[in-house]
Amino acid sequence: MTHPMADRYLYVVRHGEALPDESGLTENGRRQAVLLGQRLRTAGISFIHHGPLARAAQTAQLIGEQLGGADLRVAEAAGDYPPHLPDSDELPPESADFVEFLELFGPEERELGPALARQALELFTGPVAGPQARHELVVTHNFLVAWLVRDAMAAPKWRWLGLNHCNAALTIIRYEPGRPATVLFYNDMRHLPAELRWTGFPPELRV
Repeated sequence: MTHPMADRYLYVVRHGEALPDESGLTENGRRQAVLLGQRLRTAGISFIHHGPLARAAQTAQLIGEQLGGADLRVAEAAGDYPPHLPDSDELPPESADFVEFLELFGPEERELGPALARQALELFTGPVAGPQARHELVVTHNFLVAWLVRDAMAAPKWRWLGLNHCNAALTIIRYEPGRPATVLFYNDMRHLPAELRWTGFPPELRV
């Protein structure tokens, strides 16, 4: 028996601005999360998945409060890890900065990260079983946002490198049965006032 499939709308956000020791959110980060939650009130979100670290969990909690107590689900796959560590021959010639960055990751991250990234694709991507579209939110970290966007665009695995996402910005990916994934929004900050935008971005890339 063939079960009907429906669209999945995946709302992907990076946590709000974190404290210097990353133990939670700054006051600006809390404001960012509340404003994002207010924007998402009419989205019909069923589940909020979030990583286990405090900055992601607090962001998810604040968003959930704005959504009237949506179902929060902690997921290791929504955590902070390198999703793919390419060999040097995978990278383009002009990739010296990427090579230096990848050398920062130790053996444990190199082993666990790719396994969690595969799990994230299984959990969060693709159409869903059932007659109705599903709207889900993933509160995560910069690397996983980049990984999910890279996958949606069918780009090479190494291409998560070089994609940056601001704190509490919104990316939406649509997974429709029988069609390629569509990135509807990327790094959208329209819900944030000017003073709360571009946090989490390198200073030289802010506009």
